[in-house]
Formats: sequence, C-alpha cells, structure tokens
Amino acid sequence: MSESNGHQSSTTNDPPPPPPFDPSEPSVPISYPIKTLKDLESRVYFDSFHYPFNRSSVPLQNAAFPDRPRMLVCHDLQGGYVDDKWVQGGTNADAYAIWHWYLMDVFVYFSHNLVTLPPPCWTNTAHKHGVKVLGTFITEWDEGTAITNELLSTKESAHLYAKLLKDLAVGLGFDGWLINMEVKIEVGQIPNLKEFINHLTDIMHSSLPGSLVIWYDSVTIDGELKWQDQLNEKNKPFFDICDGIYVNYTWKEDYPKISAVVAGDRKYDVYMGIDVFGRNTFGGGQWNTNVALDVIKKNDVSVAIFAPGWIYETKQPPDFQTAHNRWWSLVEKSWGVLQNYPKVLPFYSNFDQGRGSHISVEGEQVLKSPWNNISSQGFQPFLKFDDNANPDGIQVIVDFKQASYSGGGNITFKGTLEDNTHFIAKLFQAELRLGDLPVIFTYSVQSEKNSLVGLHLELSSATKETKSLLLASKGTNQFSGKFDEVIVPRQVKNTPTASGWVILESGISMTGYTITGINALCYRPEPKNRSLILESGSDGQAEYFAVLGDITIKTSEQHSDISQSSSWLVEAPVEYIKWTSSSGSQDSKTLNVKLSWKLKDGVNKPVFPKFNIYVKKLVKNPVGNQDGLLEGTHDYLGSAQVQAFYVSDLIVPAGTDSLKFSIQMCSVDGRIQKLDDAPFFVLGTDISPKISVSRNPNPHLSEKIIWGWRWRDLLPSPFLHFPENLFFLIIIIFVICLIFFISPLSRFKP
Repeated sequence: MSESNGHQSSTTNDPPPPPPFDPSEPSVPISYPIKTLKDLESRVYFDSFHYPFNRSSVPLQNAAFPDRPRMLVCHDLQGGYVDDKWVQGGTNADAYAIWHWYLMDVFVYFSHNLVTLPPPCWTNTAHKHGVKVLGTFITEWDEGTAITNELLSTKESAHLYAKLLKDLAVGLGFDGWLINMEVKIEVGQIPNLKEFINHLTDIMHSSLPGSLVIWYDSVTIDGELKWQDQLNEKNKPFFDICDGIYVNYTWKEDYPKISAVVAGDRKYDVYMGIDVFGRNTFGGGQWNTNVALDVIKKNDVSVAIFAPGWIYETKQPPDFQTAHNRWWSLVEKSWGVLQNYPKVLPFYSNFDQGRGSHISVEGEQVLKSPWNNISSQGFQPFLKFDDNANPDGIQVIVDFKQASYSGGGNITFKGTLEDNTHFIAKLFQAELRLGDLPVIFTYSVQSEKNSLVGLHLELSSATKETKSLLLASKGTNQFSGKFDEVIVPRQVKNTPTASGWVILESGISMTGYTITGINALCYRPEPKNRSLILESGSDGQAEYFAVLGDITIKTSEQHSDISQSSSWLVEAPVEYIKWTSSSGSQDSKTLNVKLSWKLKDGVNKPVFPKFNIYVKKLVKNPVGNQDGLLEGTHDYLGSAQVQAFYVSDLIVPAGTDSLKFSIQMCSVDGRIQKLDDAPFFVLGTDISPKISVSRNPNPHLSEKIIWGWRWRDLLPSPFLHFPENLFFLIIIIFVICLIFFISPLSRFKP
C-alpha cells in the first residue's frame, strides 16, 4: 500500500517487534496449539512453562454415552485462541462464551493448526456440565500433504504419532480427537492411515474409558479428497474403526436417512454437519439452523453444529447475550434438552457465565473491573428465552451489572407483578434421587421489601406420584392449597457487609423421591389493608425487583473440609521470581512470580475446584507493633483451577517491606475459606531488583516475620545463592571453623 507522504508505514519511532514466543520462559500462562510435526514428536509441549497451567482440573462425572441422537458442537471462532487463551482469565467482559451446555453432548475445539489443544477453560466447564471435549488434528494444503506423508510413512510412525496425541489428551485431561485429513493421500498409504486411526482409538479407550475418536468426512478409502456428505462405502471403512463420523455440511435432505441405514445399529455415531455461517449447508444455517436440525432429528441420527460463534462474529442484534439466547432457544425447540442436573450432591451454582464487570466473594466485591474466564462458570440455569416477553411481566436475566453474591453473575427478576399472583422461572431440570438423609437447600437473595423469592421443587416417586414443594420465607398464606407443602426457611445470616444479601436455608426429607425440577418463585406479600393496595396502583400491580445470588444443595452430612493453612505448603521457587524497576519510577518495583501450593501429606490430586489469590502489601512500622509491620488490605489478584498461579507485573510501591500472598480455598459446595485462615507465602522486597531470595518451605515457621524481616533476609546473600558464590561460602565456613577451634584454647592462656 502506497503512502501519500512517500514514507513507509513503519518508522524509527515504532516499538520493536515482540520477541518470538518461547514457551519455556516464564510468562502469563496461555493456551496454544502445536504447529509442526517436529514439535509434536519432540514432546516439547510437556516441558513448557505453560503445560501445568493448561491441565484441566474438572473430571468428567459420567463417561457413558447415551443411546440416543447426540449433539456435537464444534467451536470455530476467529481462528481460535482469542480471549480464551488466557488461562488465568482476561480483561474483556464481552468475551465469547457458551452457556447452553445442557443442549449438547460433545464439544470440539477447532482451529486450522496441526494440533489444536482445547484451552482448559472449555474442558473444565464442559466437564462440569457432563459434556465431553475433543481436540482437533488437521492436515491441509501443501504443508499438510508433507506432514501426512511423514506421519503415514510406516506403520511404526503411525503408531508413534497416535501415541503422542493420546499422551496429550490424557495429560491435559480432555476426552479425545476429531481427525480431519483434508489432503489427498496415496493409495499405498491408506493401510497406514487406517492403522493410525485404529491405534489411536484403541489406546485412547484403554487409557481413558469413555474417550472418543471421530473421523471427519474428507478423504475416501481411495485416497481422494472428496467429501461424501453422507456415510457410504467410500468412508465407512474409517467409521468402522473409530467412534463416529462427522459428515460434511453440504448434504441433501435424504442423506441423513441413507446414512442411518448404512450405519445400522451405530446410527447415533453419525454426526450430520451444519455450518452456522450457512456456507452451502442444508437449510442455510444462521437463524434457520433449526431447519436442518428438524430433518436430522426426524431421521434419528446425530448432529454436528459448526461455528455457533457466527452470532458473536457477525454481531447479531440487539446484543450478543440476547441473540445468543434466542439462537440456542431455536436449537432447544428442535432438539430438546440433553443434560439434566443436578444429579449428584453436593451441588452449587452462582449462575456465573465466566465474564462480567466485577467479582464478589460472599457479597463483597473484590474486583471492580472487566474480566473473563470461562473456567469460572457455575452450573448454568435452564432459563427459558421468550421472544415475545410481556414488558409488563417479570423479565428473567443473568445479570453482570447488578451486584453479585458470588462471582460475577446472578439471576435478576424485574418487572411488575400483580397482587395475589406469582411467577415461576425454571432454574434446573434435575435428576436428583433423594436418600434417607435430609437434603439442605441454601440460597442467597437480595430484594426490595415487596419482592420475595422462594424455591419451587418438583418431585416424582418411583410409582410416578408427583409432589410440589415451596420453600418461601414469609407471606405464604396466599399459597394455601396450591402446593403439597410449604416450608418456611430459616435465615442463616446477613452478609458481613451492608450489601443487603440474606442467606436462607431449608431442609427436606423425601426418601425414594427424585427431584426433577428446581424453579424460582417470585411473589409479593399480601398487603395487610386496602390502603397498601391503593398505594401500588389501582390495578393491584407494583414494581418487582429481586436477585438470586447462588444456591447450594447438599445432605446434612456433606460438610466440606476447608483445610487449615497449616496443612498446606506454599512455595515460590527462586527461578520463577523476577524483580524489575518500574518504568517511569525510581521508587517502585515490578514483580513477576510463580506461586504453587500442595498438601503437606503429599496428596497432589485436586481437593478444591477453585482458589482465590490475594496479596497484602506490608509496610515497615517505624513505631513498632507486635509484628513490626503495618498491614494493607488484601488485593484480589485472580483465581486458579490448578494449584499454581503466576503473578504478573505486580507493582510494589516504595516502602513496601514484604508481600503476603494468600491462597483462599473454595469448596465444591460453595463454601469459602476465611481469608485469615488461608495458607500464605511471604516474600521480602529489600533485595536487588534483578535477584530473588524467597523460597518458603513452611509459611508458618521458617518464614516467620520478625520486626519486618524474615530470618532468611538476615543471612548474607552468599548463603542464599550458593551456586553463584561457592568460593565465598567456602571462606566463610573456614573462618567459622577457625573461630570454634581458637575459642577453647583461649581458656588455657596463661
């Protein structure tokens, strides 16, 4: 492109290009693909600084696959690895997310890189909702031809690369692979291609029961790159040796039926493709995606929906949240709900979608800036989208702007409600069988005085007897005869801040029954006299506003064990501590440090689904108190799903004596450890900006603060940097020994 002033677009004032990404160097943890066969074969990914952060922490609860038509959703958004690449979360409150997990069975993370590894945020959240996650292995174009020739050069090479893919899936905790060979293959290499697919399927199944290998409809058994748009004799040999086939998008109306016949008793392993962008896809995709869904459903095969991010990329009006809900409501109407929850206890949801403008912990805001992290999604509610919602009724939304009790979201109910009426909103479609122990429901509510929220439970017995229970705090006389039982919950506590949250708790005992539905019930208390009715308006209507913050369901014996800080070992390895002088300031420093923690008893398996990370900057007190320090406030740094966190570019003001990093445990039932009880690590700051001196073998003993100093800070630096100061250390030891030798002799001096 020519410039009107005759100069090149770049000038000497332009900043230098960033250095090439080196995954072995410490940096903010990211997810990234493997782009070459050499990098795959060398297993260099497992040596990456980023590898431990990319391991998913949420196991799939039920690996069994349902015997019914299934839905596979293939993510394809702007080439992949956008906002979701930031493992510890990003700063874009409008980042893309999916929250209709109850409508799908399989989620594929897709990009046009050789090996696409799903960012752990997708695996964590999908697994929480019972959805399997696959990575993608793709070869395409001329480069893909060369890769394919090397991969399939021998039977041994086919086995080698299959094993490498298996190791990645098992190591990172996702559930298998979509294999997409979009290149022409020599006929003589077809046996090795089949060997690759068959071996990958076998070792995935043996290493990870319930895992999947799915073949994409591209290369035929003759080696031709020719999409069939159906299951037939040209691609069935590949289908026969793996777990399913993803059929190309340009199929015709009778192809699902033909494919079902060819598949026989494996018809549910045929996934008919739909491109949401509508590129020659049956029905046109986009807002007509349900046209293809209806045909597929009628012919009793499965479906693969490609690129639902079309809504986000094309900025469908009026906004992403509304358009996203509307599009998925069309999918639900055609295909139906596939995942039910809760199924097991304890169960907890704060309705978080993994993005927002703030983060709260037990009603107190700890972050007041935009953020995103799909790993933070709570169980998503089954909220019904109504395109023709009555503006005078109750609107139900997952709200990011209204203050939250936990995380960054909540369910807000607002509108108008008439006297002596109520409004029911579906929260969860459950499959929760009740045993002998009572089940405890705890939920947080914030509302205006004339706006009340209760929980409505639907139950069914083995003999198909149904019951309807209402948990409601007050003003329940109006529900006489409308429910089988009305239970008044007790108020557990008000939150410690003046945020207005109220915590309510109820117990039920219904042995042999199954909870099939959990709903929110909005109502207003009955006015005590007519004057109150007149105040609300002549028609008996009044403004209604209430917020449901979170919900916990557990038995009376399920008490999460929030371990005491003394049970944990928190470390910051010296090699991962980096101090630099802050730009534009001679008085402050910037810190990068990797924190890690583990139980002292050696148990390394995840015991908590989430950890909140805080820092407190301690300032030396010239007057002096018990610790010799003045403590600042706890600043929220972020959350982690693994037992490690990388603190990046933390500004440490002048005068800061040390930094106290606290790791707050968050249990599976929503309980949060008291911050004062959380394990911590103290890092001194009175050091050269280019060196680091802190490793904490026991944050309670060996790092004890004495008048603003840790005992290690009192040691000369040679003791702390043995490899760099060996000679000096030998001299010090010699002098000490000499003193000990001379001292006894002095007693006998005449």
